[in-house]
Amino acid sequence: MKHWWWKILATLLLLYVVVIGLRTPLAPALIACTPDRIAPGDVLVNVWGYNTRFQEGIDGSWISNDGQWVCVNAARVVSDDHVELRFNVPHGMRSEMSHLVLRTAAHGDLTYLNAFYTEDRGSGMSQQIADGCRPEALSKASIGSHEKTFQFPDRNILNESIRNLFFHVPMWFSMVVLMAIGVWKSIRVLGRNDPNDDRSALVAVQVGLLFGVFGLISGSLWARVTWETWWTTDPKLNGAAAGVLIYLAYLVLRGSVPEPAKRARLSAIYSIFAFTFMMLFFFVLPRLNAVDSLHPGNGGNPAFNTYDLDNGLRSVFYPACAGWILLGVWMYDLRSRAMRLQNILTDANDN
Repeated sequence: MKHWWWKILATLLLLYVVVIGLRTPLAPALIACTPDRIAPGDVLVNVWGYNTRFQEGIDGSWISNDGQWVCVNAARVVSDDHVELRFNVPHGMRSEMSHLVLRTAAHGDLTYLNAFYTEDRGSGMSQQIADGCRPEALSKASIGSHEKTFQFPDRNILNESIRNLFFHVPMWFSMVVLMAIGVWKSIRVLGRNDPNDDRSALVAVQVGLLFGVFGLISGSLWARVTWETWWTTDPKLNGAAAGVLIYLAYLVLRGSVPEPAKRARLSAIYSIFAFTFMMLFFFVLPRLNAVDSLHPGNGGNPAFNTYDLDNGLRSVFYPACAGWILLGVWMYDLRSRAMRLQNILTDANDN
């Protein structure tokens, strides 16, 4: 049992990720509103929510613009996820973008950031208008009255696809770990010329490539949902594809050299350089501010951890990374043992 504990741990972690990661509901959020531009005058705003219960009551709403507020004149609940708001927008709003805040009886304050592009801007609303609407913070008693359940954040654009975080990102972490094992075995090949190390390096690359392919597939699906395209010119995507192609070339190199000793040394040298370039493509190039990237934490974008990864996501994301990495190592171990047995049987038949 002492040799199986990490395999049991991998199984339990992945079961936890699949069950909790897919069954945990998203937190209530505002997901859309029309129109997306406002100008001074009477404005009717339609707001849609997700996992919301507007019919339990709307306690207020306001437009926030550079520290000033415009309170709602009238609100009509259409359904649990749809509400109509009417505002009298004054002249003088300073900021280009305005936020919408909806105070609900069931969920407290729900905010839709950058909901409106503000037309006919000025140097500020009059003091009388500004003083006429100052939303008070929720009291501790009011906050305590709202439901507090374990939920994932509902982020704009991502929505339900945020669950792919537990599958897409760990694929690349697992690939990096397996390719690092391949580099370690390759260094041992150069130092000891042991055929077993060469076979282990090959297995690490094969299993790592499997995770890389799954990473590309899950990333392409995620891009289709969030960016409405299967592939973009994003440097992170292209770098990931380049990393996979580099290691596919490793397999081609091995198949083109018939002499075992020479093949092992050439493959080991190539593996070391391939890992170096993969790390550059994965982690260095996309983070250059001069390179545009849609990925969080790359190309000048704030990191995912900055605005999306809350404690609820962390409680599943970290186990997911550990579970997928352990699964990758498990697959590597099984494949290595199978290859050793195959080699023993081949030697026995030859003799």
